Amino acid sequence: MRPFLGYTRALIVTAVEVERANVLAGLGLGEQAPDALEAGAPVVVTACGVGPAAAGAVTAQFMSMAAQDGAPFDVVLSAGIAGGFAGRVEIGGLVVATESIAADLGADGPDGFQSVDELGFGSSRIDGDARLLRTLRLALPEAVGGPVLTVSTATGTAHSKELVQKRHPDAVAEAMEGFGVATAARLWPAAAFGEIRTISNAVGPRDRAAWRIPQALSTLKGAFAALSSR
Repeated sequence: MRPFLGYTRALIVTAVEVERANVLAGLGLGEQAPDALEAGAPVVVTACGVGPAAAGAVTAQFMSMAAQDGAPFDVVLSAGIAGGFAGRVEIGGLVVATESIAADLGADGPDGFQSVDELGFGSSRIDGDARLLRTLRLALPEAVGGPVLTVSTATGTAHSKELVQKRHPDAVAEAMEGFGVATAARLWPAAAFGEIRTISNAVGPRDRAAWRIPQALSTLKGAFAALSSR
């Protein structure tokens, strides 16, 4: 396989195996592509598990092993399905993150939620790499651009949706791994980070019957097919 989007070596991190399988299918790699670091493969796709902690740990492991082997990754993508905010992106749609935000990292109290930024403990936002973001938007012109939230507990009620939208009115989607992948990736300053999500459901009251996971997975496959042709 030729270099991915002009980068020497890419690491693509999904949460679960079904997401990984659709990324691989889109790239035209099928099951032949290992998730281990073998022979400096130009693209490695791995399923890290659910949540920012697992995402950060696995990404850091792969980045460290690659660097030690003398074949570091110079681009890292968090990819998979997500919930979308109604009016910002349609179910089955595609999102490219302008930034990944740890939306529930902070403290609650009588005056409401305070982010780590407001508490003075660091930053809950990591921007996508500007060059990579331009490349993704050119390759995926149908994608909606905007902040993607990372949470440890998915939003599942109308009240919690109202609260999170009040804090992040520009957010387009909510997922569970992007900020973890980004946190690990930025330990290697030469590596560009980005996040791509496809929408399986609307953020808000939890209604599994309304979810369209196969449609979102199909969009994910199509997105990586488009990226592989660049």
